[in-house]
Order: sequence, then C-alpha cells, then structure tokens
Amino acid sequence: MTTAATDTEGSGAHPRFAEALREMGLAEVTGQVRRFPGAVRTAAEAAAAIGCGLSQICKSLIFTAWGSPLLERDRGLGEGVPVLVLMDGASRVDVERVRQELGAEKVARAKADVVRETTGYAIGGVPPFGHRTTTRVLADRSLLRHEVVWAAAGTPHTVFPMDPETLIAHAGGTLVDVRERTP
Repeated sequence: MTTAATDTEGSGAHPRFAEALREMGLAEVTGQVRRFPGAVRTAAEAAAAIGCGLSQICKSLIFTAWGSPLLERDRGLGEGVPVLVLMDGASRVDVERVRQELGAEKVARAKADVVRETTGYAIGGVPPFGHRTTTRVLADRSLLRHEVVWAAAGTPHTVFPMDPETLIAHAGGTLVDVRERTP
C-alpha cells in the first residue's frame, strides 16, 4: 500500500485545480488533498492507496460525441465535442447509454491529446472540475451511494475527498444512469 501524506507546504494539487478550488469557495479542500509518492493512475491503485472501496473513487473520463443536438457544434472537420463522465471506480461506462443520453450519432473514448486539450490535465489525474474548457458533464447516480468519494486533484499523485452531491454540483453535472449493467 502506498503511503499518503497531506502536503503542508501547499495543497499538492495541480496549481490550476488549486486555483479552481479557491475560485469556487472550496479553499478548505486544498488542506484535504492527499499526495502519494507514486502515481495512482487507476481507480484500483487510488482505492488501495487511500484504503477505501473501489466504488468510492470518482473517475473523470472524457468522451467525444458527434451529432448531438444537446451539444455545441463539432469543433470542426468532424472532430466531435468532448463530454465529461463522472463514474464510480468499480463501474465501467456504457458508451451506448452515453450516446442515448446525449442523443448523439456516435460517442467514443477521447484520445489523450483531446483529454489534455479539453481539461488541461493528463489522463490519470483529471479532476471532476477546474478544467481548461467548459464541457457537458454527465454524473452517474452510482456516486450517490457514498457519503464521501475521492477524485483526482489534477495530477496522478493527488486525490481529494468530497461528498458526491457537492462534487457533482461544482462539476455542473447532470445525474444519469450510464454505467454498464452486469447480466
């Protein structure tokens, strides 16, 4: 198990994310950021490092949607529009359910360069808010099963706790059911 430390000299969070917390009136969250010596890029790694259940991890996943009347026009040349999906760490996103929710013609997992361009963060460290650009946010209802969830704080080495209702509200998320169902 990776040992976590609360960064007493700073939040440990990515500077853009720490600034977003201050701007949103959530400066106290910076004191709750945990920094790990090694990267915790996956939900399983994060849950093991924190010592919480896998479903208590809030994954921030970027998808690209094409042909949705609910989204701004494609960025040009068929590039699609980025969409953020917040999902519990124990579940997988059902891309078809996301497509239906958006009324889109097509939805696919975004490439790494699109994730960084859209959010300003690398895959494995994308927080649920504080992004470079504004995107449509879909938050799976499964997150509401917990009193506290843990999300990336802008780097693969940092996480922060928050109650899911507050997290979803600050992300501007719409509650949906987009996780894969097990037969």
